[in-house]
Amino acid sequence: MSVTGDDGNLDYPSHARAIQSVAPSIGVELTPIGVRDASEIERGIDTFARGSNGGLIVTASTGAQLHRDLIITLAARHRLPGVYYSRNFVMDGGLVSYGLDRVDQYRRAAGYVDRILKGQKAADLPVQAPTKYDLVLNLKTAKTLGLTVPPGLLVAADEVIE
Repeated sequence: MSVTGDDGNLDYPSHARAIQSVAPSIGVELTPIGVRDASEIERGIDTFARGSNGGLIVTASTGAQLHRDLIITLAARHRLPGVYYSRNFVMDGGLVSYGLDRVDQYRRAAGYVDRILKGQKAADLPVQAPTKYDLVLNLKTAKTLGLTVPPGLLVAADEVIE
């Protein structure tokens, strides 16, 4: 299993640290791959793909977003299932994403703007973590990878791309 991040260092993003802390308890070994540039990504995924039973977890980073097409292409070439942080990856051919619902985030931000325009100080408003997440599956990609998606996962998905 691989986790990508801006610098390939699992200490960088907090979500990668969370993945790292859980991995041993479920018998998963992590191999970080940096996403600073295309050659680093290609080398990292090519090397990682030589192993068996691997998959990608692509965490949120500028590098991952900038090189989205390359990451998806390499995952397909090496038949690696990938879990991504944004539905954009799945719309472009990635397998599955689980991430915050951006529309909900914008709605909540609009509520903050309303409160500020009515006189509340921005510094007095509480910081809010996302509360709504979306699960998006690409069945075409699953079929290409030779994967059978469990019915329960299909039912749980917020969106299924066929």
